[in-house]
Amino acid sequence: MNFFDKLNQQILQNQSLLFVGLDPNPEMMPTRYESEDIIAGLWEWLQFIISETSDFVCAYKPTLGFYEALGIPGLELLHKTLAAIPSHIPIILDAKHSDLNTSSIFARTVFTQWQVDAITLSPYTGQDHVVPFLVYPDKAVFILCCTSNPGAEALQQYPTKESPLYLQIVKESKNWGTPEQLGLEVGTTNSEVLALIRAVAPERIIMARSIWAEETNLRQILEVGLNTNGDGLLIPVPQDMLGSPELSEEIQSLRAEINQIKTEIIHENSTCSVWFPDVCLLNQHPQQDLILQLYDIDCIMFGNFVQASGAVFPYYIDLRKIISNPQVFNQVLTAYEEILKHLNFDRLAGIPYGSLPTATGLALRLNCPMIFPRKEVKAHGTRRVIEGNFHSGETVVVVDDILISGKSVMEGAEKLESAGLNVNDIVVFIDHEQGVKDRLQQNGYRGHAVLTISEITNTLYQAGRINDEQFLAFTES
Repeated sequence: MNFFDKLNQQILQNQSLLFVGLDPNPEMMPTRYESEDIIAGLWEWLQFIISETSDFVCAYKPTLGFYEALGIPGLELLHKTLAAIPSHIPIILDAKHSDLNTSSIFARTVFTQWQVDAITLSPYTGQDHVVPFLVYPDKAVFILCCTSNPGAEALQQYPTKESPLYLQIVKESKNWGTPEQLGLEVGTTNSEVLALIRAVAPERIIMARSIWAEETNLRQILEVGLNTNGDGLLIPVPQDMLGSPELSEEIQSLRAEINQIKTEIIHENSTCSVWFPDVCLLNQHPQQDLILQLYDIDCIMFGNFVQASGAVFPYYIDLRKIISNPQVFNQVLTAYEEILKHLNFDRLAGIPYGSLPTATGLALRLNCPMIFPRKEVKAHGTRRVIEGNFHSGETVVVVDDILISGKSVMEGAEKLESAGLNVNDIVVFIDHEQGVKDRLQQNGYRGHAVLTISEITNTLYQAGRINDEQFLAFTES
């Protein structure tokens, strides 16, 4: 079971979005646990917290720095604490690890020796730092994208409040791992910050931090932080509550308050009376996250662009960039796969050159032989029109990236048919909706598309990625 399945199972079982920080901070330790042996006192306190909360929380989050500060006895305390946590409850190690040179060995230590389920990482050394933690398929990472520390505001809001650094971190980190691998850590008392992050990352689990202040409006935090399903947000148990002798009663009361607000929000959303930034989430496109990511990495651009046919469109699609973004590429393959699994075929064919990486990825995913028709036939060697092994009479599904005029994909299909192969279905990622599907049907092919250009444009407009002028330019084209 991977981390997010384990987490969701615990959220459901305990009906709780709460997580507990297991931090042996001597300054916060209740006086009733004070003794000459500080480690013994901290251990008793941590045991009490676990026993009082295990039926009411969805995760535990020990902060590595507190244990390290206590030296070798502190690390020994960490191991005892990890062993004391019930195995069905996920553990998120709050490490804020940021050293690229030690990332591989540290990932192996925390995931294989310490058996934690997830870890927090600093984003500033980039994807190279995160990758060693993502090679463990059942584990996860949380990327620190925002902190509540007032001294960090000048950095986090750079260069402008409209386009702050912390949002760029969110956009970039989404390319590093799938929603099942990578979540976001957000420290803020400002619900507007949380709303902006949720708008950019509607599909990610957000671990909220530092939300408890005198002016905290829990309803606002939940309204902007919850996803369309009414979850996707982890709420910390207040630190001062962990020192209370009545911890069990207090945490149950907080859980009930959160669940009541959550229920009210879900009910209000059912009539679309609550709107998140620029998007009524009930009308959210199922591929919204993928569409937004394609836009963010400039696979989708708006302006006046001359197409290969000579026509001028108010947009341009360049899907070649996805091969440099593994996480996005993985989502694209999954979207194709959802269509292909309902079709019957013996082999899969890509159309040179744009769709060949996609076809290769799908062949590996589906364990299906791949071939492709050459764009031009070489005057030397075998002079083959079709590359790859095949048998006459087999059925081939054709995969391409974009359907504009249909000329190249039908030419490729005709080459396959000239070699004795049968082509019934053509699957593309984006249909420009120029009546080409009808043209395919007239030539004996069934056309399938993951997305249409109008779906993309409507989603980008609703999400606030494109303005009125850009949207109107599309609708009038």
